Amino acid sequence: MNTEGQPFIYLDHAATSWPKPPEVTDAVVQATLHDAANPGRGSHAMAVRASRILFETRKQLGKLFHIKNPNDIAFTSNTTMSLNMAIKGWLKPGDHVIATTVEHNSVRRPLYYLEQTIGIEVSYIESDLTGKLKVETVEAAIRSNTTLIIVNHSSNLLGTIMPVADIGEIARKHGVKLLVDAAQSAGILPIDVEAMGIDMLAFPGHKGLLGPQGTGGLYIAPNIEIEPLLHGGTGSQSEALHQPHVRPDRYEAGTQNTPGLAGLQMGVRHVLEETVASIHEREWGLSQRLLEGLSRLNAVRLMGPGVGEERTGIVAFNVEGIDPSELSFILDQHYNIAVRAGFHCTPMAHATAGTSDTGAIRASVGVYTTTDEVDTFLHSIKEITEQYGI
Repeated sequence: MNTEGQPFIYLDHAATSWPKPPEVTDAVVQATLHDAANPGRGSHAMAVRASRILFETRKQLGKLFHIKNPNDIAFTSNTTMSLNMAIKGWLKPGDHVIATTVEHNSVRRPLYYLEQTIGIEVSYIESDLTGKLKVETVEAAIRSNTTLIIVNHSSNLLGTIMPVADIGEIARKHGVKLLVDAAQSAGILPIDVEAMGIDMLAFPGHKGLLGPQGTGGLYIAPNIEIEPLLHGGTGSQSEALHQPHVRPDRYEAGTQNTPGLAGLQMGVRHVLEETVASIHEREWGLSQRLLEGLSRLNAVRLMGPGVGEERTGIVAFNVEGIDPSELSFILDQHYNIAVRAGFHCTPMAHATAGTSDTGAIRASVGVYTTTDEVDTFLHSIKEITEQYGI
């Protein structure tokens, strides 16, 4: 079978959303054509327009995440940079950190680096096979030198939704800061930084917020200071040797991605218009359709929360007798369907789920995914298993 004439089905939204809303692409093009001066680095009209793009994007993000002062949002190139900025900017020698066993390498590797270089201590809280976490285990792990709790809002492998608000309440009770990795939840799950007790929120622009790649940000609560990850030009206080203390300049050394952030602004506007609640409801419904269809195949082993349980639009699974990479290749080459196979940059989550030896297939839906596409995917998996005689 070849893919000629077959529609392309994209089920890899957990890696990056595609396609983007038309207004996102238009905003990138228009900013490149007409507003591509360096924001904050001049008083001429084009530079002012570029600065206005950044300000308006911050304002829309503030509305989405219920952030009172948009200047508490620092733009970054992705969630990985945001997490590195938060982790390396906050932790000091001897500090104790609590994280979970389903964290992404963007958390695990910076923590390991700091363990090796400055001597921080890290405790990883065990979740069950589906990624669910008991909040009391977080509280029980707090020590006198605990300064930070890190949790992803939703596992990028299992789709499990973590009880962030409950963990935030525990963190506030003990005077510990909470860093949330919103790589799989920004634009998909409701986020209110104050109500949920979030001190730092790392988020991507290119996933649920529907913006271009190379965009993201870090919210830093106004009552905390972290050391900047980068030092350099900010367009302000250029005569000073030290990095400015004013936000967001303190955390935004170097030229910003103005066209990308123009696109991100339109992506966030799209999310606000659609509403996070309706997006989540639609993606949850699609995830249930996937789970129910896959569960009817005897050879399939599903991962994460079961049918009817809360989760994001991520469905990971394995097919007995077929290597995940091989299955992904067949779907791509013979059915024109894009999914992701492997270890998804989260080896701890695979250890939690018992798939460290095999990895897994991950199908993830997005705002433009249709029920017909899900059904075609399910039919393809069924056909492949039959061809393998499973």
